[in-house]
Amino acid sequence: MATKILIMGGTGYIGKFIVLASAKSEHPTFAMVRSLEPSSPKKAAIYQSFKDAGVTLIKGDLYDHESLVSAFKQVDIVISTVGSTELKDQVNIIAAIKECGNIKRFFPSEFGNDVDHVEGPNIRCVEPAKSLFGLKAKIRRTIEAEGIPYTYVCPNSCAGYFLPNIGQIGKFDENFSPLPAPREKLDIIGDGTPKAIFVNEEDIGTYTIKAVDDPRTLNKTLCVRPPSNIMSFNDVVSLWEKKIGNTLVKTYLSEEQVLEKTKTSPYPVDLFWAILYSAFIAGVENNFEIEPSFGVEATELYPDVKYTTVDEYLDHFV
Repeated sequence: MATKILIMGGTGYIGKFIVLASAKSEHPTFAMVRSLEPSSPKKAAIYQSFKDAGVTLIKGDLYDHESLVSAFKQVDIVISTVGSTELKDQVNIIAAIKECGNIKRFFPSEFGNDVDHVEGPNIRCVEPAKSLFGLKAKIRRTIEAEGIPYTYVCPNSCAGYFLPNIGQIGKFDENFSPLPAPREKLDIIGDGTPKAIFVNEEDIGTYTIKAVDDPRTLNKTLCVRPPSNIMSFNDVVSLWEKKIGNTLVKTYLSEEQVLEKTKTSPYPVDLFWAILYSAFIAGVENNFEIEPSFGVEATELYPDVKYTTVDEYLDHFV
């Protein structure tokens, strides 16, 4: 019998990709929503895309224990993609899973850096990213203490947050959408040399669903490190310059300048700056080896998946 998968936060940024990847893989797929009636045209379009893919919408709420228990009893796997403001409240999911007793595996809301490896002797994180990482780590420890089977999915940098405008965080239009990729000048975080890891959101969905039934990912961190996508800020800029046939005027932002932006920018821009600090100054994404004791690497486990390279991704913006 096919594994039944429930995604919480499925209408959110990363959740949509995981819902559709699950449906595409022919798992019976359920998306929990607060209301079966969409609250906006944008939400209505998402609902319709889910229904077209064969996804079942289940009414439920992170803050309604009985609705969680009722939903969880119908499925085998729970995947949380709740947003940053709800991370701490995943304890409600854990409590419901414990009561149900039938959930084979829980995927908490991760989908970024491996929070157990973001600080060390030579690296540090800054607020507000530090608190965000801390919340994710606390949820991990709670899951482990409760003996709930888990997989943590860590794809590092979501391509859609960085590549469409080549990391020009803080430069938005009136609708708070990132401005187009620069063609004349741009800012580079730090000296541009630390390596980061970029993963297309559709690939994040694919790898997550691949891991659902895989015993190799049980109680492990699934690190997603596509070899072609381990690149520095300078590497990405150089690739972009070749595509547009122009050398950009570059301004290198010092560590002090970036730290100031984390303190003075409004939310969520301050969080974006802090995450960029982690990736491009602290270098947290590529600073550790994946040891078998805690983790596995997605592209090695699933060589059949043709992931989107940074090179291919940037072609959409030329």
